[in-house]
Amino acid sequence: MHARSVIQFWEEAREADLEVCIDGGWAVDALLGKQTRRHKDLDIALPASRVLDLRSLLDAQGYVEIPQHDTWEHNFVLQAPNGNTIDVHSYALHPDGRSKFGCTYTADQLNGTGVILGTHVRCVPPRWLVAFHAGYELAEKDWQDVRQLCAKFDIEIPKIYEQFARLDDNH
Repeated sequence: MHARSVIQFWEEAREADLEVCIDGGWAVDALLGKQTRRHKDLDIALPASRVLDLRSLLDAQGYVEIPQHDTWEHNFVLQAPNGNTIDVHSYALHPDGRSKFGCTYTADQLNGTGVILGTHVRCVPPRWLVAFHAGYELAEKDWQDVRQLCAKFDIEIPKIYEQFARLDDNH
């Protein structure tokens, strides 16, 4: 998904008062202030109470749900006829910011800010993005994201990335 499409969606979501928070690779690039790689989709988090509003907004643009092996009411993928793809993660929080239901975000995981094409966006903060880059089979792009975030924000590289760090040291 191209940066212009991300910003177009961001502006439409803001106009609809959807409280979107950018996650995943675009959040990494927003925090770094530049696009560092291509992204197949845009990962977003938003309150579960606004999922129907999001679906209405995107239905009007021709987006359809693309079934995934892990699809459920709080995690699903929508795709436009032009191929733009949005991976939706919805959540609900208790008043104190703890996860109530849905995807297990907490309030402090949704309060970062970054920049995409000069536009300020709400995104997952750096230490949480680094923490979220775990629990699955790691790829080179994950190491690239983690390495850059850790360097920019003075975060310790997680031990699970030692194998990648050693490879870098040997080159």
